[in-house]
Amino acid sequence: MDPLSEISFLLPETAEGRDVLDRLCSLFAAVSYASTDDRLTLTPPRPAGARPVTTFRLADVPAPEVAFDAGQSIRTPRADEADDTRTLPAAVELPDLVRRLAGHVRRVDHTGVNLPSRLVPPERWQDLVRVLAAASAMYRYPTGEEWPFVLPSTSAERHDDIRDFVVGREPRFELVHETWLTTPLWQFALWTDLTRAELERLFPEPEGLVFPGLAEIFRVVPVVSPWPGLGLRFDLCYRVDDGPTDWETGEWLVTTGGRIR
Repeated sequence: MDPLSEISFLLPETAEGRDVLDRLCSLFAAVSYASTDDRLTLTPPRPAGARPVTTFRLADVPAPEVAFDAGQSIRTPRADEADDTRTLPAAVELPDLVRRLAGHVRRVDHTGVNLPSRLVPPERWQDLVRVLAAASAMYRYPTGEEWPFVLPSTSAERHDDIRDFVVGREPRFELVHETWLTTPLWQFALWTDLTRAELERLFPEPEGLVFPGLAEIFRVVPVVSPWPGLGLRFDLCYRVDDGPTDWETGEWLVTTGGRIR
C-alpha cells in the first residue's frame, strides 16, 4: 500500500469555504512550518522528510470533506442530510477567534475528525482505522478510548517504528469515535504562547470550557460552523514553560499506546 503522504481538508468552492480558508491562513500566520499559496500547507518540521503533510484547500465538493491520499475520505453530510442538533454549543464566530488569537498560535499539535457512531458503524470505523494504520504510523490512545493518532514519520519509521522522540513531529492527526455526537466535528489543537489565565480571560465561559481531566492542558472553544452538518472546535493549549513533555515528543503515544498494525 502507498504511504499516507497528505491529509487534505477540502472546503467547498463557495463564499463560506473561501472565508474559512482565509481565516485559517491568518490564524496560522505565526506557525513557522505553515505555507500559503492557493492552499494552506502544514509540513512537519521534524524529522526531515516526515509525512503526512496536512493541507486545507478549496475543492469541487458539495460539503466539507477530509481526504487521505492513501485512500478513504470522510464526508460531511449535506445540508439536506444534516441533523440540526449541534455537537457543542458554539458562541464564538471564526473571525472573532482569529482576531483574539492573532500572533499567539505558534504550533499545530494536531488536527482531527470526531465521528458519530450513529453515522459511522463499528465496521466502517474499523475499516477506516485499518486503512490508515496500514499506510502510516498510527498509535492507540494509551487510556483505551477510540482516539487513535497518526504521527508524522519517515519511510524507515513507518516500516519499523518511531524511536526518535522530538518536538516538531506535527501536526498529528486524530480520529475519534463518539457515541454522543450527532454530526461530524473537525477539531484543531493549537499550541499558543498564552497562559491558562490569559486564555480564560480571552475566552470566558460560556465561550470557552474545559474537559474533565484535561483542564490543566487546554481550553476548548467551539466555533460557529457555516455548515449545518459539521461542528468546529479549537483546543487551545497553554504555554509550556518546563517542556518538552512526553506528549509533545510523541513518546507517550508510541511507548504506552503502541502501534496499530
